[in-house]
Amino acid sequence: MSDPLLRLTRLNAYYGDSHVLFDVDLDVPEGQGVALLGRNGAGKSTLMKAALDAGPRSSGEVLFAGQSLAGLPTEKRARLGLMLVPEDRRIFPHLTVAQNLELAAHAANDPAMVMSVKEVGQHFPLLEPLMGRLGYQLSGGQQQLLAVARGLVPRPRLLLLDEPAEGLAPVLVQALAEEVRAARARERVTLLLAEQNLAFARQCTDYVYLIDSGRIVFHGAWAALDAQPDLKNRYLAL
Repeated sequence: MSDPLLRLTRLNAYYGDSHVLFDVDLDVPEGQGVALLGRNGAGKSTLMKAALDAGPRSSGEVLFAGQSLAGLPTEKRARLGLMLVPEDRRIFPHLTVAQNLELAAHAANDPAMVMSVKEVGQHFPLLEPLMGRLGYQLSGGQQQLLAVARGLVPRPRLLLLDEPAEGLAPVLVQALAEEVRAARARERVTLLLAEQNLAFARQCTDYVYLIDSGRIVFHGAWAALDAQPDLKNRYLAL
């Protein structure tokens, strides 16, 4: 693996008195795609939010491009190039698709780098005819596609996708995987993907971390995970 764009070292996270992450070490190399796999409640979302200082109280070290993020609030981390697409999508229901996309420009550090609404329509052809539609008028799959596209508008260095395939029909999961792969290649964006859908994660990423009850229990290439089917049975089977 190349040098990490994001490095988490001995990361602990808490909600109130509840200890959720325990001494997590995780690297996301520049230009790579890393999958964070685990069941519901394993700590995937908490890890992503802790990296952005977007919810849980945390301790440990978070480095981005070699810079410590200690003391930096969420909005400044975003302007450094970290962008989270949350599990609940956070689409503005009474704004149009185009307006949702335009709002994302405020997260950019360099306004000249922002992806225009027209560019989004070109790169996400399923969204192009929906630009005038209000958020609440979109299907779940359309909302998820909008959330991913909106995350790319500021052209982040690192895109954090939290359970993007959850609840989507198989045909939409496949379409979303193709869009994420294309965006990775086109924008050269680094990806950290939290997922339970192994087929989707495999299509989008190069490397795997497996988390259970707030602890990393495996990391390695997909082939290494495939060589240990007991890990899937123990930590991923429903």
